[in-house]
Amino acid sequence: MQRRWRRTTILSSLAAAATLFCASAPVANAAPPSSAVDVSATTVQPGQEFTVTQTVTNTISDGSTVTSTKAAIYGDSTRAITDVADLVSCTGTTAACGQLGSSYRAPLGDLAGGETRTVVFTLRVKDTAAPGQFTLRHQLLGENYAFDILDGPVITIPAPPNADVAVSLAATPRSGLAARVDYTLTVTNSGPATATGIRVVATNTRALRMSGATGCTGGPNTLNCDVASLAPGGTATAKFTAEVGLLAIGSFTTSVQRQQSSPDDSNPANDSASKTCSALTGLIVKC
Repeated sequence: MQRRWRRTTILSSLAAAATLFCASAPVANAAPPSSAVDVSATTVQPGQEFTVTQTVTNTISDGSTVTSTKAAIYGDSTRAITDVADLVSCTGTTAACGQLGSSYRAPLGDLAGGETRTVVFTLRVKDTAAPGQFTLRHQLLGENYAFDILDGPVITIPAPPNADVAVSLAATPRSGLAARVDYTLTVTNSGPATATGIRVVATNTRALRMSGATGCTGGPNTLNCDVASLAPGGTATAKFTAEVGLLAIGSFTTSVQRQQSSPDDSNPANDSASKTCSALTGLIVKC
């Protein structure tokens, strides 16, 4: 019984000692990669500046020096970084940064074994950059040695927001010796972007003279109604008149159609409207 107790005690003591050793033993830090990047934003708009902070380390196992090193950033097989963004500036270098082929490179001088350097690229997304995604790739290379090209984060250039421009048309008949129909065109923008360069064209199915326009130009049967800019939630109106005349009998339809605006319109279903009126005699008009 006494031997069993001693054996149990010894085993417990050994287990406790092993646990204590494992808990107190130092944990080796993972070796740094030859290149690592951090970007200020992974979703960027045309015209926007962003930074790429690249940290490079000479990880050659025998401690050899890499001469005339450069930190390099690339795009991927779908989009070159040089096609997407312009180089604005960089810091932390031994000479000026520049473009080489489809990459931007930052000179860092000689890099001894285990030595680390950091460079910050400032880039500006081209105004003409098309929406899409690409992987930012990066590398440390020198005259006598080149490390692997590594994958960084995915950069997204989102599609620009659209603007939903809608048109509506109201008609008020005026009977009498100078029978006419007064029209009010309303243009609205539901956003989310500001709409610019809006043109709405008003036409009439009968050769009735359209006149007295406010906010529209042209005639006598077609008018261009232009709105230079309309913020999200904004409304603009234009007014014009169709003169019926004493000899006009029968129905006639006046239509308005959004012809152009920028950016792209997201809902073409509300881009047109029309009103049909009729002249019962040359003096009586109903809508």
